[in-house]
Amino acid sequence: MMRAGVPVFLQITDGQEMSSALRRELIECWVTVTNAGGAAGFPFPPVSFDEVAVVADQLIAGLDPERSRLLVALVDGTLAGWLNVRRSVDPLIAHWGTVHHLQTHTSFRSRGIGAALMREVRQVAREEMALEQLHLAARGGVGLEDFYGRLGWKEIGRWPGALRLAPGDDRDEVLMVLEL
Repeated sequence: MMRAGVPVFLQITDGQEMSSALRRELIECWVTVTNAGGAAGFPFPPVSFDEVAVVADQLIAGLDPERSRLLVALVDGTLAGWLNVRRSVDPLIAHWGTVHHLQTHTSFRSRGIGAALMREVRQVAREEMALEQLHLAARGGVGLEDFYGRLGWKEIGRWPGALRLAPGDDRDEVLMVLEL
């Protein structure tokens, strides 16, 4: 039995599994998060549905059970957040994956959706993808290091001033790892 307001996770490993309605919700979430100032892969808001759709469709087309999965959090049937986890097939680095695009729709903020997605991806990565580590890069200066740190992630390095959001607004890119 599903409880109201509790996230249910959906894992998508093949682009053919993505319904047009869920695709639309994912793109709308990405637009909303980006335009609210979120570090979601489009550094210069505002963005339009059509701009994001091109990138989302590439991500969806690249889904594969071994290399790239979407993890979606649904609350009462509505997309509340999502992320993408990827791994390389290169045997030298196939034991670790990278988390991309963690997003919580602005209407679901402060309800633990992002943390729940990160706990779920940890389990999926370890148990289903047989990964030993997860990596991510986060925009410095917005508190993401603390958020991930509370979830067990460790900062392993920074690229000082790597991200130029505007003249005079350079941010570090923070590199983080999670042992599984």
